[in-house]
Amino acid sequence: MDVTRRGFIGLAAMGAVVLTTKPSAAGPKAELWDRWTQRAPSSSLKVDNTLWQKFLDARLKNNPAGLNTVDYAGVTAEERKYVDDYVALLSRTEVSKLNPAEQKAYWINFYNALTIQVILDHMPVKTIMDIDISSGLFAQGPWGKKLVMVEGEELSLDDMEHRILRPIWSDPRIHYGVNCASVGCPDLIMNPYDPETMDATLTANAIAYVNSPRGVRMEGGDVIASKIYDWFVEDFGGNEAGILAHLRQYAQGDLKVALESATKISDYEYDWALNAAL
Repeated sequence: MDVTRRGFIGLAAMGAVVLTTKPSAAGPKAELWDRWTQRAPSSSLKVDNTLWQKFLDARLKNNPAGLNTVDYAGVTAEERKYVDDYVALLSRTEVSKLNPAEQKAYWINFYNALTIQVILDHMPVKTIMDIDISSGLFAQGPWGKKLVMVEGEELSLDDMEHRILRPIWSDPRIHYGVNCASVGCPDLIMNPYDPETMDATLTANAIAYVNSPRGVRMEGGDVIASKIYDWFVEDFGGNEAGILAHLRQYAQGDLKVALESATKISDYEYDWALNAAL
C-alpha cells in the first residue's frame, strides 16, 4: 500500500479534501530499481517537449490565489491529443541513451504528463483519490497501476517517483517537481522541465511552495506544514529537526524569522481537492 500522496481523506469546510492528522504511516521508501541507472553521460540527445508545452500553454492557468490550475473541462480533442502523443513519445524514448540531467527532466515531465492523462481519462472527478485503479485491497488512487511501457518495462507513477527519481538523484526538490493534480501539491509549472534550467527551476519551486500556506504557515507560534514533509521525512533529514532545517533554507521574510526559533511542527495537512480551474 502506498500512503504517500493519498492518506486518509477527511472533508473540510468549503468542500476541500484536507488531511490534518499529525501522526501517520510513513510514505514509501525510495527503493532503487537498478535497471534505470543506465545512462549515457556524454550523450547530447534531447527529448522534444513541444507537445507538452502546447498543452500547458492551452490549459494551465494561474488563479488569483496564486495556484496553477488546469482547465480539465475545457480540453479539446486536439489538446487531448497533445497529451496522448507526448506520453507515447516518452514511452518510445530510449531513456538509457540520455545523459543524467536529461533523464531527470524526462522522468519529471513524464510523471506530470501521465498524471494529467489519467485525470483526463477519468473526468469528471473531484480528487485524484477517486481514480481507484491501483491493485491491492488497501490501495487507493492511480499510483500503483502499471500505465506505460518504457524499454520493455511496465511502469507506474509510483515506479517513476519512488524507484527512479528519488533513489537515483537523492534530491528533496523532486517533491517540488512532480505534481499529483491536487491543490495541496507544489504547482504544475508553466513549462516542461529542461536540463539546462532544471536546477534553478526546482529551487524556485521550493521557494514558492515553502512560502505559500500550502507548504508551511504559522498559526500563533505553531508551525503547520504540508503533509508531504511528514510522508517523505526520510528525504528531509529524517526527523522534524531536518524538516525545519529544510524549510529555513527556502523560507523568506517573516516566515524565515519565525522558523528560526521553531523547535517542532505542530501539525501537518494536505488538500486533496483537484487542481482544476473553476
